[in-house]
Amino acid sequence: EVQLVESGGGSVQAGGSLRLSCTASGLTLDAYAMGWFRQAPGKEREGVSCISRRRGRTYYADSVKGRFTISRDNAKNTLYLQMNDLKPEDTAMYYCAADFRQADSCSLSWSVYDYWGQGTQVTVSS
Repeated sequence: EVQLVESGGGSVQAGGSLRLSCTASGLTLDAYAMGWFRQAPGKEREGVSCISRRRGRTYYADSVKGRFTISRDNAKNTLYLQMNDLKPEDTAMYYCAADFRQADSCSLSWSVYDYWGQGTQVTVSS
């Protein structure tokens, strides 16, 4: 059974930092393109960042470029999202996802991903 479990969310003030983790079981993380997504109440799910299976290419939404960093530790089978200089508009439920199709790239479109975690809440106060 494939499981993705996110952790590391919480409440911080604007300008603060959090590091999200996504630990995988039932799949080998380096065999998948991985992504982070978020969804705020009343809004659509949006892609935040992703990392390709081969070469570890990374992509970011414009809204988080320069503030967020995606990485993976294959030995720990864990995906990370380092979030710095957090803003109130970053408040959302954050999800990690795995896509087994793409190899040299990855997508910020949620529809291509096959497996999802349950999410971790990030709340940023002003």
